[in-house]
Amino acid sequence: MTGLRESAPFAFVMVAAFVLLVAVIWVLLAYNRLVCGRNQLREGWSGIEVQLKRRHDLVPALVECVKGYRTHEREALEAITRARSPRSSDDRADEQQFSRDLGRVVALAEAYPDLKADGQFLKLMKELVHVEEQLQYARRYYNGSVRDLNNLVESFPSNLVARFGGFGSASFYEVERASD
Repeated sequence: MTGLRESAPFAFVMVAAFVLLVAVIWVLLAYNRLVCGRNQLREGWSGIEVQLKRRHDLVPALVECVKGYRTHEREALEAITRARSPRSSDDRADEQQFSRDLGRVVALAEAYPDLKADGQFLKLMKELVHVEEQLQYARRYYNGSVRDLNNLVESFPSNLVARFGGFGSASFYEVERASD
């Protein structure tokens, strides 16, 4: 009987050590998943910034191409040229205003049939369409990363690790609705 009593504390210690080991491994795995999610989010935002820069770099050529056809549209051209100036990369309101101004410049093509037939303008518009498609893909990737990270940060039990690890929820990249 003494052998059984002596082995009971040993078995309890072994079970407790095993449970503690499993808990530590789980915490490490949860932390690493949160780190991966945060890094994926940063990668997604970087992709958006690359495409926004490409779009902004197309603007001077597009504006120059349209200038030859404009008379009273100087305001639209000046607004989009001003919007190209350096600003915070996280200022989504400025980016939405830039998109509206760019739309006004593109709409000028409808008023000038000769412009729509201009080879340089067509080339620039084709590049702009490609950049906009890539920007849409980058936004989708970013928003998917936001969703995945937010699921980890907000769901139990990984939210416990997130809270102590300093992880927080991220916000989605939302584009202004056309109907607004």
